[in-house]
Amino acid sequence: MEEIPAEKTTLCPSARPEIAGSVVFGLIGGTVAEPKVTYLKQQLPVTDELLAKAAPVTPTEIFRTAAPCAAKKCQHFDGNDCRLATRVAEKLPAVVSELPPCSIRRDCRWWQQEGKAACMRCPQIITDNYSPSQLMQEVALTDVTT
Repeated sequence: MEEIPAEKTTLCPSARPEIAGSVVFGLIGGTVAEPKVTYLKQQLPVTDELLAKAAPVTPTEIFRTAAPCAAKKCQHFDGNDCRLATRVAEKLPAVVSELPPCSIRRDCRWWQQEGKAACMRCPQIITDNYSPSQLMQEVALTDVTT
């Protein structure tokens, strides 16, 4: 029987794998022009051994990872919401017609904030995109607070 944690953690679905508490929840496939995440049935804790399996490429070219949301410590957080989630939901086209089978959904910041709109766009998001479209660059812009 699975233990239910006493404290719920909100997960960022766009986190880097080196962040403490990271989990792999998807594998990146598709093409350079049209990457696509295939979701794992169960998330896997990020370990050095798992990351080493990505060699000779970087882990973010193969794995989609989530980590505890950094909230106010994140450049995308405005004190209440994740602006990256907002831009994903508002600006990117949906790439699936049904909710993907995602193992982090119940704890996902994007799901909690933007609902189905974020999930329908999520499979096209990869952490390190070496040839992003103009639109993807616009969506991924780092927020700067003055």
